[in-house]
Amino acid sequence: MDRNSVIGFILLGVLLVGYIIFNQKQQVKSLREKARQDSIANLNKPKILTDTAGTAAAAPDSAQLAGEYGAFAAAATGTPQQTVLENELVKITFTNKGGQPETVQLKDFKTSDGDPLILVNGSFNRLSLQLPVNNHTLNTADLFFTASPVQRQADGSQTLTYRVAVTPEEYLELVYTLKPGNYTVDYTIHGVGLENVLPASQKTLTLQWNWEQHKQELDMENERMNNQVHYQFTDGKRDYFTLQRTSQEKLEGQQQWLSVKQQFFNISFIARKTPFAGAEVNTKVPQSGNIVGQTFTTIEIPYSRAHDFSFPIEIYYGPNHYKTLKSFDIGLENIIPLGSGIFAFVKYVNKWIIIPVFNFLSGFIGNYGIIIILLTVFIRLIIAPFTYQSYVSQAKMKVLKPELDELRKKHGDDQQAFGMEQMKLFKSAGVNPLGGCLPALLQLPILVAMYSFFPSSIELRQESFLWAKDLSTYDSILNLPFTVPFYGNHISLFTLLMTATSLILAFYNRGMADQSNPVMKYMPYIFPIMLLGIFNRTAAALTFYYFLSNVISIALQWVLQTFVINHDKIHAQIQENKKKPVSKSKWQERLEDMQKRQQEMQQRSSGKKK
Repeated sequence: MDRNSVIGFILLGVLLVGYIIFNQKQQVKSLREKARQDSIANLNKPKILTDTAGTAAAAPDSAQLAGEYGAFAAAATGTPQQTVLENELVKITFTNKGGQPETVQLKDFKTSDGDPLILVNGSFNRLSLQLPVNNHTLNTADLFFTASPVQRQADGSQTLTYRVAVTPEEYLELVYTLKPGNYTVDYTIHGVGLENVLPASQKTLTLQWNWEQHKQELDMENERMNNQVHYQFTDGKRDYFTLQRTSQEKLEGQQQWLSVKQQFFNISFIARKTPFAGAEVNTKVPQSGNIVGQTFTTIEIPYSRAHDFSFPIEIYYGPNHYKTLKSFDIGLENIIPLGSGIFAFVKYVNKWIIIPVFNFLSGFIGNYGIIIILLTVFIRLIIAPFTYQSYVSQAKMKVLKPELDELRKKHGDDQQAFGMEQMKLFKSAGVNPLGGCLPALLQLPILVAMYSFFPSSIELRQESFLWAKDLSTYDSILNLPFTVPFYGNHISLFTLLMTATSLILAFYNRGMADQSNPVMKYMPYIFPIMLLGIFNRTAAALTFYYFLSNVISIALQWVLQTFVINHDKIHAQIQENKKKPVSKSKWQERLEDMQKRQQEMQQRSSGKKK
């Protein structure tokens, strides 16, 4: 056997060992994840009493109840009963089994299929305290509470109280108050004499909150991309993660609020007086066509062991509406994605310009398509002076183009010599080559701000305009029976119009690009085609805005270049500028000196090679 064969066999052996080790690690990781998911799933299973043989017991005796439920044995059995709290915005159905919300309906909203929007629904959802009883954990979701009659206050508020008693003087109460015109439920955990029931070492109470997010919108994949957990600590620091990317997150420190967000709706737990002591969130994204995601959250509540103990929480069941969330004055509005990453600064463009103007226009205009048109015109008016200067700069560059072509032909591949002569020409003609870049730089934050604002604006949800049935999602004029790679399974007309006008604009400005550079020559045409697949599934409001902005740009450029900007006058002015003595700035003198030195070094190195 030769040396190459030996090396080959050794490499194969190394690869085989590496594969075995990698496979074992993946199996261990998979088993750990399965064990984690199984343990989480067990949290949601209702307690089933068993007899000594391990089979379900139809009528458990008092000893068995005391063993399973401890001091709360009297609440182990009962009959489920529902109670409704309702205002003009939400309808919440509570059950005495666990003293918790069973369903939550947002009355002003529908799903993409036109059904009532039920934010909370199904046995998966749970709001339960975990109490240590007889060396195991008891969930209050397994207890039957006694409901007091709903109390109605003079201001229209409704209060529902659930109580589970150990003795007449020792009990646990869960109190819910719903105010009129409000998405928020005041939820108070109230215990009297619990210090005699819970272990002496008990310093916190664990609140278990499980929520299954169901499909509400047209685009399930987009919903999952926006299915996130946000949280804020008492020091003001905020963070979030997406369910698809993170399966577990432990939050160390005191939290002011924690929110699970869908694309347009959220449920948030807010600690108004005393902050939460910590939290842990486990997530799962099932292979389902109806379930967007599942969150299993445990929140640690400080327990003072006071005889009369209360911990108030506000629970928000509602839309991701910027003004509504901002009214809490705790930064809850930041769950709305108005700018992140390297473009995080555009959120200030949205907060200070776009949203105020949008809200002002929507105050007296009911058609959101018209609002987008007026918003586009408003933005173009703001940057109009810079746009005019840009077109004037383009006209100057167009006049100088023949001379630039001659310089390029004269110097050939010597880019440094061409650059020096080009700068001299610009200086003598009084032309700023970067004059046309300023409007583009000013428009970039606005374009990115719109990219964030429109898809996350709940005001546009299910609002129609022209052929678009819902401005918050794509405007499909034809659903394809197959999926085109990098494009999708539908055709968005606004996206096609946006692409077409981008190509027209590129063709109109073709004279401004360096035709000798293939990249600069063809990129303005290739780039819109590359973006076609990305924008095909974005909000119709966004692609309509980009299309409209392109149309305005084409019309403005044609009017200004044809009727306003006098090319002959510009040419004459440039010729006059060339006659004037050119004064060089210190920066330009240093730059030219540096270029001369580089040229001399290149000439010397080429002479040595010869």
